[in-house]
Amino acid sequence: MPADADTLAQLLRAWRGRLLPEDVGLTSSGQRRTTGLRREELAQLAGVSVDYVMRLEQGRSRTPSVQIVASLARALQLDRTETDLLHRAAGLAPPGSGTVSDHIPPGVQRMLVRMADLPLAVFAADWTLLHCTPLWQALFGSAPTGSGQPQNLIVQTFIDGSVADVATAHGGSDGFERALVADLRRTATVLDGDVRLRSFIARVRAESTRFAALWDEGRAAAHRSMVKTVHNRLVGDVTLDCDVLTVPDSDVKLVVYSTTERGPDAEKLDFLRVRAVHAAVPAGA
Repeated sequence: MPADADTLAQLLRAWRGRLLPEDVGLTSSGQRRTTGLRREELAQLAGVSVDYVMRLEQGRSRTPSVQIVASLARALQLDRTETDLLHRAAGLAPPGSGTVSDHIPPGVQRMLVRMADLPLAVFAADWTLLHCTPLWQALFGSAPTGSGQPQNLIVQTFIDGSVADVATAHGGSDGFERALVADLRRTATVLDGDVRLRSFIARVRAESTRFAALWDEGRAAAHRSMVKTVHNRLVGDVTLDCDVLTVPDSDVKLVVYSTTERGPDAEKLDFLRVRAVHAAVPAGA
């Protein structure tokens, strides 16, 4: 499929022009000569350089990677049809149905912006972290999404074991692990044509005897809710409710942590919330 650099450039400029900074969780600063996001703001959101955005919008860069196109689609809050159009203009095949998608619907992106005061994250069907709020990062000490460090909850649970250092599920790790594997098996049943997903599952089975044993039990069910204690290096242990919602007409999962309005856990979350806000404000702003 040949790329169409002129169409790609036109689309990026048009889509950037219809968004305001507050639509994507940014603070508007300085006098703006035109409406819409600035190039540097789009670059920040997509995790690419301003120069690269400029070259794309001027038609001088014709072959963006699948990862960059996906990042731009998320940053521009494109719906599925527009995401497909962006892929075709870049000379790439649109994400196919029946496969794990990293597309975050615009409504979910708005929730991430408007509910930024909660530890909220979006995961793909294979439990790869797609996006999260600053408070999620502050709570779990996770790297920002788009930083080049892929974060997959299955890998963190069964291969590198890092999840156990961050949070403890009430009732023990057994229930959490079973819920996670049952959810992934459910996904594999629905998306049985995804070669990459099958390869991923085979890899984890080979590297984790625990995962393989749970997988072979054959359980398949959506992971919905659980109480967990998060071990945070700044405020200590925080006990929170974890709820998992599958977005209608999409495979992505919305995961949110919450607690009661008052009490020590709420106070700890408030402290981290303030830290997250300060960390998001550039120096000298």
